[in-house]
Amino acid sequence: MPREWRNVSTSTASSLGNAAGKRSPHTFTFTLHPIPPFRLDLTVWALRRRPENLLDRWDGEFYRRALVLSEHTSSNPNEIVAMQTGSPERPALRVEAHAPHPSHELESALRSTIERMLGLNTDLRAFYAFAAKQKHLGALIFSFTGVKPPRYPTIFEALLNAISCQQVSLDVGIMLVNRVVGHFGRPAPSDDLLRACPQPSDIAKLSTGALRALGYSASKERAILELSRSIASGELDLESLRDLDDDAALARFTSLRGIGRWSAEYALLRGMGRLNIFPGDDVGGWNNLQKHLRLRARPDYAKTRKLLAPWKNYAGLIYFHFLLDGLRSRGLLA
Repeated sequence: MPREWRNVSTSTASSLGNAAGKRSPHTFTFTLHPIPPFRLDLTVWALRRRPENLLDRWDGEFYRRALVLSEHTSSNPNEIVAMQTGSPERPALRVEAHAPHPSHELESALRSTIERMLGLNTDLRAFYAFAAKQKHLGALIFSFTGVKPPRYPTIFEALLNAISCQQVSLDVGIMLVNRVVGHFGRPAPSDDLLRACPQPSDIAKLSTGALRALGYSASKERAILELSRSIASGELDLESLRDLDDDAALARFTSLRGIGRWSAEYALLRGMGRLNIFPGDDVGGWNNLQKHLRLRARPDYAKTRKLLAPWKNYAGLIYFHFLLDGLRSRGLLA
């Protein structure tokens, strides 16, 4: 599809642009083609987890996000607005981007980032074939046909979420992340209310007590500040850990302050897209396994690994389906 770079006036705003609010003078569009089946709504809900999430916006039709791409020369956020066209069996994703400094390099970076975040190139046919033979989980999986495994745009954002959600409810964890985004995130070019996740350099310069004022414990604040400063100084390159195998990556993650086994496995799944990983210390995961497998007792870490062993490379997908089942029980899914 030909790419068009243009200045857009309010009078010529498209439906995507209208969803984004005030438009940037630098707007371009492109189309992505997910491997079917695909449902944007389910995938976005698996990413956002709660309607209060300020980073991942969803109004039932349009998905909005502000992204800072470190590989691009500009550190200003780029706003994306996406909607699905076509059926789950023949899907397309129409994306409109609002950028301070558009370029073909930026479009390429945005394409790859969105494809990775929304799992667009993940082929789940073998997963569905395996699920069709499963007595207990098969019905759950097929009730959410089309969800792709999402992930955060950076491993840093995955760890920020993991630390925020440690030993608190998911509602509280997302509230904490929202506060960090609201105070320290960079605003999107066309909407000051839409902010990107703070970068390590944004948090590294904070003084002690700044995160505690938002509700973080002293230990969580110390872990986030130390992580951010290590990355900002160049001492730590989290993205390079993608080249490590699971065991080596887990060992490296757990060597960081405040990162235990659950947070490390959470980062492997939601930050790296390792679909064979089910965070084994997740209490919600234990409860869901007990419910859906009709177990007499809630499993522990070792039992969880044993129960999910037959799923091999698909254990992480079970995690996302459990999450969607919980959202459905709250009446949040159509």
